[in-house]
Amino acid sequence: MSIGHAVRLLSLLGVLTPCAAIAQQPAAPSPAPAPAAAPAPRASLFRDAEDGRFDMSRWLLEHRGFLPVPIIVTDPAVGNGGGVALAFFHRPPSSGATGEDGAPKMVTPDIYGGGAMRTSNGSEAYGVGASLHFDDDRWRYRGGVAKASFNLGFYTPGTVLPAQKIDYNMDGLMSFQQGFRRLGDRNLYVGLAWIYMDLDIGFDVASDRDRFQPHELSKRSSGLGLSLEYDSRDNPFTPSSGWLGMIEGNAYLPGIGSDASFQSYRGHAYSYWPMGRHFVLGARADARWANGDIPFYRLPYIDLRGIGSARYQDTRAAVLESELRWNMTQRWALIGFVGAGRTWGRQNSFSDGASQVSKGAGVRYLIARQLGMHVGVDYAWGPEDDTFYIQVGSAWR
Repeated sequence: MSIGHAVRLLSLLGVLTPCAAIAQQPAAPSPAPAPAAAPAPRASLFRDAEDGRFDMSRWLLEHRGFLPVPIIVTDPAVGNGGGVALAFFHRPPSSGATGEDGAPKMVTPDIYGGGAMRTSNGSEAYGVGASLHFDDDRWRYRGGVAKASFNLGFYTPGTVLPAQKIDYNMDGLMSFQQGFRRLGDRNLYVGLAWIYMDLDIGFDVASDRDRFQPHELSKRSSGLGLSLEYDSRDNPFTPSSGWLGMIEGNAYLPGIGSDASFQSYRGHAYSYWPMGRHFVLGARADARWANGDIPFYRLPYIDLRGIGSARYQDTRAAVLESELRWNMTQRWALIGFVGAGRTWGRQNSFSDGASQVSKGAGVRYLIARQLGMHVGVDYAWGPEDDTFYIQVGSAWR
């Protein structure tokens, strides 16, 4: 399990799902007003004034409402299960901030919340988190704390003999804290992070512990990290244009509370291109790597819909994925996606490693027009499993 898995836990609880990387952007222009003779749709707390459809924008932004997020877990790594999360929205006061082009900017709402979940194999988790903005969005904070008990499987490489699954449990506290400072008037931010995990590791078969080196069983990891992030997306929840790029590095050292010394790095980019009036093409490139005395549950892994979390791990992991969205109507959309990932490092060279491919389709509904937020469900096919996912905002985090 990597730090990406810990962040995914907080995302799963509905805390960071819609705000993994928030950028200020000009408010999207509203459609042209209806002719004077046409009666306007009846406005209400849960009806949009423009088309009369079910919409939660006013509830979330004007009444400090919450977004209930059902947690339906179908990850092959932990089994089926569910739970619930509540995400609260608060719109900060308007400001005179402008962007790189001098246009007025909209500050994305502050979001905070919490939730809990449990799965069929006995895994459970609960936590709280937030994404906040200060001083006209010159400063940002996002993070959370979770208490979790996961029953997972670690797979041996299988280069000579068939891969074997080692069942284990990890129980303890996870914390992810990150602050950002904006550089000038650009959509560029520098960030400082503290990642902390204190976990007890137990094996279903006691003798499986002997398969690992002492440093691979370290229970406590504490690291400081630096990051640089650029975000020009038109929408932080369900983007239709622009791109997000981020590079980050984290150092785990005994001097700051870690049992082992190691480093983890990640570089990723998401890009979106509108194709005519109804289609949006997205592309994702994501690379993760680690060096040093790495605990086995913190190794990078292939992160794709349709592939169980931590199913394929090594000291290096890379993913390429594309997604096409067809906006059938103003509210409803269909998507199709395909991706491939590969791991290498300790067990194989890059050329000797095998790529794992997954693909799938999904449906989306624009649930908050003023935020540009879609919700929906995806169904994905991987090399071993097929499963579905509840999505709030983009699936890429």
